[in-house]
Amino acid sequence: MTAMLDVRGLTKHFPVRRGVLRRVVGQVQAVNDVSFEVADGETLAIVGESGCGKSTIGRALLRLTEPTAGSVQLDGEDVLTLPAEDMRTMRRRMQIIFQDPYASLNPRMTVSETLAEPLLLHGLASPADVSDRVATLLETCGLQPWHAGRYPHEFSGGQRQRVGIARALATRPRLIVCDEPVSALDVSVQAQIVNLLRDLQAEFGIGYVFISHDLAVVRHMASRVAVVYLGRIVEEAPVAELFASPRHPYTRSLIAAAPRPDPALRNTRAPVQGDLPSALAPPTGCAFHPRCALAEARCRSERPVLRTIGTTQVACHLADESAASETITDSTPADALRRRLAVLDAARQQETA
Repeated sequence: MTAMLDVRGLTKHFPVRRGVLRRVVGQVQAVNDVSFEVADGETLAIVGESGCGKSTIGRALLRLTEPTAGSVQLDGEDVLTLPAEDMRTMRRRMQIIFQDPYASLNPRMTVSETLAEPLLLHGLASPADVSDRVATLLETCGLQPWHAGRYPHEFSGGQRQRVGIARALATRPRLIVCDEPVSALDVSVQAQIVNLLRDLQAEFGIGYVFISHDLAVVRHMASRVAVVYLGRIVEEAPVAELFASPRHPYTRSLIAAAPRPDPALRNTRAPVQGDLPSALAPPTGCAFHPRCALAEARCRSERPVLRTIGTTQVACHLADESAASETITDSTPADALRRRLAVLDAARQQETA
């Protein structure tokens, strides 16, 4: 499968300045040497704790945050080396859906004005045709044409997120970064938005970088999953492989921390203990070793690099091919989303009956 997006060595450090002269006294290492690929119509999920660098990766891909180092190639063209004028053209092919649909929409602009802006800016519609294009976008994203005259405060959270998706879709992008697009929504609306994103991907062949901490949604949406800890990818695998046989202790801890749909079910894995270390002064060796029950002397002094084991890439000294497989069953986080979707499908059938 040919890579549509090829990311190599992506790094973002934020300088820490102090004193009257604002001298740099340190660097917050938000993202360190991150590499991955995304093919046409594929979804790569990026998961991890809050503060691990997930959103910074997504923003750095689009140069909303300028990376410190690395390369981001979209269809063979390096995004990070483009001058400002060429970058404006590139943004037509790379879009983002933000976490908070209310904060990401201009409260002084109607939906029609919001969706017309990218169409006119990139010359995708003439002023005479823009109304029809806006109506088509709204219908594609599950809204009605008459919604075009409303302001963001007149919509529910789910409807606002649909407007945000329509805005991202307006330029027919090759890649959309989904920055926790359902975390601010209630459960029933989450299922609707997830279904919408999958339908749009199937129709337009869009590649997604899907940033989330909800493993149930990730299991349903993603083709592959990259687990990020303190700015580095510690495990990457196909979604079924990662949930069935997680190899990194941190990945196992994330799965253990996910809620089970049945309170009577026991959790056989121990969730991660302690707090995420500071990115200003990360631990030596393996960054996860202060919280890892399996850590040994080597883990404290030598940082593991990503190595391939089967279809999985893992950065752990203790991961090997003899790792025990842990089969995921219907009592896992993924079942919670399947139940949500079943409820939604039943409601839709009642509406159309």
